[in-house]
Amino acid sequence: MAAPNEITVPQLLRLIGTPDCPVIVDISIDPDFAEDPFLIPGSFRHPHTDIAGLKARLNGRACVITCQRGIKLSQGLVARLRADGLAAEYLSGGMYGWRDHPDTLRIPATALPAPVDGATLWVTRHRPKIDRIACPWLIRRFVDPDARFLFVSPGEVMGVAARYDAVPFDVLDVRFSHEGPLCTFDKMLSEFALSSDALDRLAQVVRAADTDTHDQSPQAAGLLALSVGLSRQYRDDQMMLEAGMALYDALYRWARDGQDEGHDWPADRAS
Repeated sequence: MAAPNEITVPQLLRLIGTPDCPVIVDISIDPDFAEDPFLIPGSFRHPHTDIAGLKARLNGRACVITCQRGIKLSQGLVARLRADGLAAEYLSGGMYGWRDHPDTLRIPATALPAPVDGATLWVTRHRPKIDRIACPWLIRRFVDPDARFLFVSPGEVMGVAARYDAVPFDVLDVRFSHEGPLCTFDKMLSEFALSSDALDRLAQVVRAADTDTHDQSPQAAGLLALSVGLSRQYRDDQMMLEAGMALYDALYRWARDGQDEGHDWPADRAS
């Protein structure tokens, strides 16, 4: 039985990608991290010695603390945080336990853009539809929960990126953009080494909707319809992004847990 302040790898894996995921903090010391420079999706690194700084960054949010093996470093910090009234757990087995468990996702640390004022900053064209909402969802749920997104005129994306150190996406000739038949969402999955049955299934829907190849996914036309509807409902792109987060949360849960479920009427009609 797990300790009251412990979370197992399978338990955390079920939370990643959902709005219920706690803040994940990697406090591995630098030599340990250098031996295996990968991050749990959505996590950030923080020195175990800076407890005040971590508490300020958590701002009362529940967290999971992990170190190399899940022993003294993470268990000690969790005890300190819980003593101060914070909801904190340590990851059983630490980063090694995560690495060695089947089906876990790991992001190469070198793939992450440099933060700007404590979080990654991204910029793309205004009036988003599919890729430009799906990609922010992916980043906030799997890469950086605190990521910020700027929506500007198409001709100003690169200039804003240069002036504000933001990462441009879904425009021509940048790292995160369409590549052949693949859309920007596909590119981000590849760059961040994110691959699972659920994400691959979701990517197929996004790609088909974004590239007008609806024959590739039965769900694509529905996603396009909902995306166009959101764009008509919200004039403010930030408000549309927040609404779109809920849409993609639901679509991800379908892709992960519900793709085999159908619906009919009457409910008890024999198949």
